[in-house]
Amino acid sequence: MSSTEQKRSPGVQLVSAALLLLLLSLSGCSSMDVLVPSNINALNGTTIKIPCTFTSCYKMDPVKFAMNWTYQESVNDTEEMIMTFYRKKGMLPLRSDRFGERVTFAGNLDKNDLSITLSDVQLEDEGIYNCFVRNPPDRIQGHGVIQLNVVTELPPPRDSTIAVAIGASVGGALALLILSMVVVKCLRRHRKQELISEEKMEEEGKLEAEGVAEEGTKHVHPLPEDL
Repeated sequence: MSSTEQKRSPGVQLVSAALLLLLLSLSGCSSMDVLVPSNINALNGTTIKIPCTFTSCYKMDPVKFAMNWTYQESVNDTEEMIMTFYRKKGMLPLRSDRFGERVTFAGNLDKNDLSITLSDVQLEDEGIYNCFVRNPPDRIQGHGVIQLNVVTELPPPRDSTIAVAIGASVGGALALLILSMVVVKCLRRHRKQELISEEKMEEEGKLEAEGVAEEGTKHVHPLPEDL
């Protein structure tokens, strides 16, 4: 994933959350939904935002609200809590040997945004990041799972010139094919009209000949009988 795609991901998540909230408000809702990307690619040594937003029928109540970010190397490994919500202090990171102070809160609780930022990404940061949310009176606990992949180099950006050239070639080929089909169709129609004209002329000539023969037969006098 390119850096541009990484910047767009949180925006896409927020738009999705807003649309979902609108739909829920129109149709009614019965549970919470947590919105996260399933996979994120991060370049080693850079800073990456790990987005997490949630939708709920109920406004967040700081007294009842609960939220945790956890990390685990793989599905079967023990989860390590890296951030949690405190009633009086809000979202606070939990210092760990792995991350130190590299994890910070980057969301907005008023907008149901629980995103975090991971700075100076290391290869050992690769793994699963869990976003747990509880917002009573919603009975169901929301859970988002993000797989973070750390790479040493990002794939080169796609060359749009090649795509444009391919599109132009395909478009030109289609245009040529359509033109050829039109020309063939016109030639066939013209040939068909010529055949019809020839058949009509032959038919008219035949009828004219038959008419002349019939007229000649009417004017022929019988030979007198031999006396």
